Amino acid sequence: MGDEEKRYWYPEGLVAEELEFQRLYGPVEPATREEAAEFFNGLGLPWWIAGGWAIEAFTGVPRHHDDLDVSFWRRHVPDLIRHAEGRYHVWSAGSGFLSPLSVDKPEVPDTADQVWLRQHALAPWKYDVVLNPDRNGRWIFRRDPSLDYDLDEITWVASDGIRYLNPEMALAYKARSNRPKDHQDLLAALPLLSPEKRTWLADMVHHLHPDHVWLEEIRGG
Repeated sequence: MGDEEKRYWYPEGLVAEELEFQRLYGPVEPATREEAAEFFNGLGLPWWIAGGWAIEAFTGVPRHHDDLDVSFWRRHVPDLIRHAEGRYHVWSAGSGFLSPLSVDKPEVPDTADQVWLRQHALAPWKYDVVLNPDRNGRWIFRRDPSLDYDLDEITWVASDGIRYLNPEMALAYKARSNRPKDHQDLLAALPLLSPEKRTWLADMVHHLHPDHVWLEEIRGG
């Protein structure tokens, strides 16, 4: 790996397919939570952090994070593009494709669930933003789109002023992948969940994945 590559972020143990993807589309250097707060608060619209950082904010148990899972409403992409103008280029990202967006052409293809941001073509990607759909302003659960919630029901605001996805919802998302880091997050969060939230998580994981290996742990078996 050359010096230019070393300047950027390549997660330890990055699988060959992901490394090849970064070689093709460019390196990644994720923003910090503080950088995200500075940028997205300026947007003046709801946004939140999901994934492993949401678990760490709840538990206080640190671990390595490969990225920062920022999320906001899909319908607000045109607002994001205007806010980013002059600072970041915004691209829609789907399965195996990237496409530039602009103030004049802000439409995200139906097959894209994310937008990526970087300063320019020679700079690393800073943000991988998940586009969450909503139903009349209610957060739609992408694992089961028949379910929707008020945003205040499934997020909370930490002492750093950042809104995070509730830990039980973040874990319900993570259950499908069940990577080592996902199980690590489960073990960190479970002792801190209230009995009601633990029951909710067990019921949701069972609803999504009836034979999931986490169920016994969640139920305390």
